[in-house]
Amino acid sequence: MANILEICQDAASLAATQKPQNLFNGSSQQEAVFLSIVRSVLDSLRRYGNWQELTKEGELKLREGQRVYYIRDFCPDFFCLINNTVYVKDRAEKVVGAITPEQYMRERYFNASEIGLKFKIQNGRFVLLQAPPAEMKIVFCYRSGNICYDPESEFWENNEKTEVSKNTDIPLFDEYLVKLGVLWRWYKRNGMPYEEEFNEYELEVKKAFAAGLAVKDVNLAAGSEADELKGVIVNAAAQC
Repeated sequence: MANILEICQDAASLAATQKPQNLFNGSSQQEAVFLSIVRSVLDSLRRYGNWQELTKEGELKLREGQRVYYIRDFCPDFFCLINNTVYVKDRAEKVVGAITPEQYMRERYFNASEIGLKFKIQNGRFVLLQAPPAEMKIVFCYRSGNICYDPESEFWENNEKTEVSKNTDIPLFDEYLVKLGVLWRWYKRNGMPYEEEFNEYELEVKKAFAAGLAVKDVNLAAGSEADELKGVIVNAAAQC
C-alpha cells in the first residue's frame, strides 16, 4: 500500500506538476496544497457511507440508574452509529433505537415505559429514554472515524488514526480512489477543467462501496421464510 506522500506524488505526475517531497513542510505552498487536498479526500470518503473498512463493533457497560454516557469515553474513534445493530449482550435483547426527537419526547413524557431500551445520540452522548434498571452491557456496530494508519507504530493493535500526521501514513481506503480524489481536487484548486477526473472518481467510489455491501437478495414482500421466493427481489450491491 502506498502512503499519502507517494499517492500525492503519483497524482502530481498525472497533473504534470512538481511532486511534493514533504507534505508537512510549512514553508512550501505546494506541499500545503497537497496536504489540504489529501485530507479533504479522506474526510469525504469517511463521510460517504458505512464502508466495511470502517465498520467496527463497540461495547457500552450501562450503570444502574444512569441515562447519559459520553461516547468518547468508551468509543474514541466513533463517527456514527450503524442503526439496528444495538443489542443487550447478556440477554440477546435488541435495543430499539435510535429514535427521532419527536418519538423521544412523546414516549418519555406521555407513554408508559416499555420493556427494552430506547435511546438517542445527542451532543456526542448516548442518552437513554429510561434509566436502566440494573447494570448490563450493550454491543453495537458503528462507523469508525479513522482514515489512515501508521505502519511505523509500535502498537499494531491500535495504529489507526483519525487524522493524517506523517508522510508515511497509509489510508484505510483504496489508494487508487485517494489518488483520483487528489487529482480532480488539484485541478479544481488550480482553476483547470476537472469534470472528467471527477466523474471517474465518483464512478470508482460507487463501485468500491458497492463491492463491500452484502450481496444477499432482499425480498421486499417476504413475510416469513416460506415466502422468501415470492415478491420483488432486490440485490443491494447490484443497484449501486
